[in-house]
Amino acid sequence: MKELNHILFVSQQIYPFLDQETPIRVLNRKLPEWFQSSGYETRTFMPKFGDINERRNQLHEVIRLSGMNIIISEVDHPLLIKVASIQSARIQIYFIDNDDYFYRRKGLCDTNGEEWKDNDERSIFFARGVLETVKKLRWTPTIVHCSGWMSALTPLFLKKLYADTPFFENSKVIVSLDDEEYTTPFNSKFANKIVGGGILNSDVRGIAGLPVGYEDLMRLAIDYADAIVLSSENVNQRLLNYAQNSGKPIMPYAGENKEAYLNFYNSLLDNKDEDEDL
Repeated sequence: MKELNHILFVSQQIYPFLDQETPIRVLNRKLPEWFQSSGYETRTFMPKFGDINERRNQLHEVIRLSGMNIIISEVDHPLLIKVASIQSARIQIYFIDNDDYFYRRKGLCDTNGEEWKDNDERSIFFARGVLETVKKLRWTPTIVHCSGWMSALTPLFLKKLYADTPFFENSKVIVSLDDEEYTTPFNSKFANKIVGGGILNSDVRGIAGLPVGYEDLMRLAIDYADAIVLSSENVNQRLLNYAQNSGKPIMPYAGENKEAYLNFYNSLLDNKDEDEDL
């Protein structure tokens, strides 16, 4: 590697901040730890869901990063940034928060197990909030790793909305496919909420005017990704076929094999260095 590489992890869920210990939550905790201990510089973000205990996890607001607004459907939504550490892993986690989208509400579903009707806007806010914060940090990620459908708009935003932003112009984007899908489609106005600021109708024509299911959203993520990682043994077969047909590099499911991840990321970085030398 020619220089210290920066890896941005955009994760929907990380253990132990969400109590239930699932394989994907544990993996999302271990990945930043593995890369940081191997000489990379990392930043990790997740939503600050209302069921994350701020006192127990010692979250605190980062005043210098808070105070921005994210506009969705012509409405300003204040962005709050909080941070906590996982001492045993020696990593920091940044949390994207907003009173209406996250702080007052638990996870992805209400108390009756029904998915929140505005999960589409929550996903927009999360992805935009991460990228705006990274800009404010003046930090340039070499690789952006997206885990979970709530991070799925990140590749599109990076390649279109932030295409002229120097911090992101050379970033490689990895989309992680797992087996945790949402079941209630986003409403048919979802594409309209995304278009603008560099994103054209043609960029989202595959979802325009239609209810957007999990597969639709993840196909959009794959379209704008540079590589795909399989984070589960039970990935949606239609999405896997779509990813394979894209011709993009795919890392097979490797469980918690640290070396497999390091080797795959390094192969992308080697290709990036070759492209820059041309």
